[in-house]
Amino acid sequence: MHQLTYGEIKAAADRIAGRVRPVALAPADPGEFHGDPAEGSREGWLALEFLQHTGSFKARGAQNFLQAHREAGTLPDAGMTIASGGNAGLACAWAARQQGVTATVFLPATAPAVKTARLRGFGAEVRLVGTEYADALAACEEFAATTGALASHAYDHPLIAAGAGTVLEEIVRQVPGLDTVVVAVGGGGLYAGVATAARHHGVRVVAVEPENCRALNAAIGAGRPVDVTVDSVAADALGARRASAMALDAARQGEVHSVLVPDSAIVRARRALWEHRRIAVEHAAATALAALPSGAYPQVVGGGYRPAPGEKVAVVLCGANTDPGDLTAVQPDQA
Repeated sequence: MHQLTYGEIKAAADRIAGRVRPVALAPADPGEFHGDPAEGSREGWLALEFLQHTGSFKARGAQNFLQAHREAGTLPDAGMTIASGGNAGLACAWAARQQGVTATVFLPATAPAVKTARLRGFGAEVRLVGTEYADALAACEEFAATTGALASHAYDHPLIAAGAGTVLEEIVRQVPGLDTVVVAVGGGGLYAGVATAARHHGVRVVAVEPENCRALNAAIGAGRPVDVTVDSVAADALGARRASAMALDAARQGEVHSVLVPDSAIVRARRALWEHRRIAVEHAAATALAALPSGAYPQVVGGGYRPAPGEKVAVVLCGANTDPGDLTAVQPDQA
């Protein structure tokens, strides 16, 4: 098991500088996700990482992965490959195009046509195999073994996690004295990177998962990565059956608050971002916000993490690859 270090985060930041978009921060309105403003002053920020290339933080890890291999002279002529029709696949295809190499992306034949079209738009060679992700993964592994293509991973790789962690470096530069960062967790790539950087800066990490996609929470409880049930509105991005050992190690090394939220809170947080800010994010991004009690949006309440008076908090909105149609549709109570 690889133990991620702060040095790897710094190296990643140097590699991807000028190759990714710096994260933009928007100040929270009074009471927006801190509860009653009368309880005491707090400083809150929304980290708008969904504005990143390809619409998610995954671009950071993919760029770091490829750039590191290019620097080491280990980027093969066969290019790189990954099994993912989601954000990781898009980021891989984008980064490969930036580096002038071929990306071969495997995904199930049942994948939505819009995903395959976008992958091809980034110049990827798309291969549809089987009906489940496991089929695509097996084909990807065979392809890498037979062609020599460089195999990437959606989250369980040090270079991918280190690249993701660079977002925290950018946040702390913009928010001196940051106390807490709130992130959604799937397989643990973003969490491992952010937690490693956060430990160096003395920042608390709140790791948020859907109630029925709790891979990290279960790993913390069991003391080892374990398989979990995947059943959530955010499963398309947070639906890892098992958290990485690297993520669990990061949780053991620093101060982590593991929070579970119901799908109803995720849906309401996503809609609140749209209704009050006209921000359209995927359910995974709204999962982080759903962990915080809200005074401005009383419908986004359900326990979770309550910041203390004076606490500086940043919530990472990690992706926007979503269909906004259900956000703009008139709801029954609005008709």
